[in-house]
Parts: sequence; C-alpha cells; structure tokens
Amino acid sequence: MKFSIKMAVAAMAVAAGGAAMAQSTFEKINSTGKVVMGVRESSAPMAYAIGSNQTFGGYHVELCERVLKEIAPNAKIEYMALTAQNTMPLVQNGTVDIGCGPTTNNLTRQKQVSFAVTTYVSQVRAAVKADSTITSLKQLDGKNVAASAGTTAVQLLRKFGKDNNVNLPTTLGKDHFESFMLLESGRADAFVLDDNLLAGVIANSANPKGYKIVGEVLGSEPIALLFRKDDPAFKKAVDDSLTKLMKSGELAKVYDKWFMQPIPPKNMTLNLPMSDTLKKLIQEPNDKPLEAYADQ
Repeated sequence: MKFSIKMAVAAMAVAAGGAAMAQSTFEKINSTGKVVMGVRESSAPMAYAIGSNQTFGGYHVELCERVLKEIAPNAKIEYMALTAQNTMPLVQNGTVDIGCGPTTNNLTRQKQVSFAVTTYVSQVRAAVKADSTITSLKQLDGKNVAASAGTTAVQLLRKFGKDNNVNLPTTLGKDHFESFMLLESGRADAFVLDDNLLAGVIANSANPKGYKIVGEVLGSEPIALLFRKDDPAFKKAVDDSLTKLMKSGELAKVYDKWFMQPIPPKNMTLNLPMSDTLKKLIQEPNDKPLEAYADQ
C-alpha cells in the first residue's frame, strides 16, 4: 500500500482524464495494467496515511482492496491521495478509477458519479475540548466553528443555523487535520464532521483524552465507494463483490478491525460499534442517497 502519486499530480490529472472516458473502466484497467484508487491522507479510520512511508490503510481502503483483488486480480493498485474538494472531478473524468475516501452519497453527487452500495452510515456531530461546557450546537451561537472544505458538514451547519436562528461563523480547514488544529489551538470552539472521522482524528491527536464528541446529530449520511457514472458494468462488479463480503460476514470483520480494535499509528481504539442502520444495510444492501435518510 505504497503512495505512488503526489497530490500535486492529482490536480494536474484532470486534463488527462478525458482520454480515459472513451474506454470503459475495465478496458482502461486492462490496457494500462493498473487501477487508480483514490485515498485520503487524514480520514482515519476510513482512509488515511500511516507512517512516514505514506502507506495507506483504513476501513474503506481495505474494502476497496478486497473488491479490486476480486474484480481486477491482475492489476497493480496505484494509490492517489485526494481531498474532499478534488475527489468528485477526478472520479468524474476517469482519472481515478475508484474512490475509497469517506464520500457521502447524495442526489447532487449522483448527477456526477456513481456510488456503490452503502458501506457506512455516519452521524455528523461536533468535537469540543474535554473541559468545554458545550453540549449543544445551539450553545455555539456567535462562536467560531471549524469544518473541512468540501464536506457536507458545511451545508449542514448552514441549515442548522438557519433553522434554529443561531449564528455559526465557520472557518474551513483544507483537510481534517487542519480543521482539528483550529480546535486544538483554540481558534475554534468546535469542529463539526462525521462521528467516525472525529473519533479517528481525536485518537491520532497528541492528547486523545482532551476532546469529546457532543451535540445533536446534524444528519445521518450514507458513505460509499464511488466511480464513473457512465459505467454500469463496473458498478455491478463492485456492488456484487461488496455484497459477497456483506453476506459472508467478512465486511463485519473488517469493520471490527478498524472501529473496535486498536488501529495504527498510535494503537488507539475508537470503540464505535456497528450501528443498527448499517447492520440492516448489510442484510439489505442498497445505494440510496442522503436524502433517503432525512428522517433517521
């Protein structure tokens, strides 16, 4: 799981993606002998860089690797580090063959890309310092809130502020580490993000016991692998492979490894048991978007 393409190259790759669109994903993989997998650098426990040698791991990384081993066993996996902001264009234009970062499946994004069956359902909440008296986002009225650029948390914060008549000045970090630093340094009173990603950032911080997750659930969000929209054969192959992992119990084992057991680099345990919603999805897989979870 070696890092092989720098993020700077990812930004330049947009122009090169057009040529790949004339081929199906499988044709592209067969002709190049490789599959480009989009990962993240700071989205533990879903997809993140581990150690100085830029090895990637995480729940979604492992699921993606298992899928690719089945559907493209002879292809070399090339890992491309993405951000929440450039994931969609690089998947949409075919530069990235499959994205395994924690990307929310919603109706707007479904117009740009295709999503596999849901493999995680997150709850968007807030992290604050352990000694903070904040227990509700309403208490953040007029205070500075951190969020990561390109995440759905930004829109959810705006909606919450409007619906509850509270002012939530929001500072955007370019990634989750930068957003967390805003909280860590005191420049923000809270950091809003998916609960699993908050737990991962806290676990890998200098002082994991110095933070807690609080507040209302701003939304339940289906998280899934993603790929080009115009390639039903590739989607079917990915969905079929994931469904096998679900039905065999292997997906539950991968979940336990990354959410209930110590994870690198600090061997911290997140202790996030599988939700009833995800358990149901494993029994009845689907690729329904965020909007279908509005009442959950």
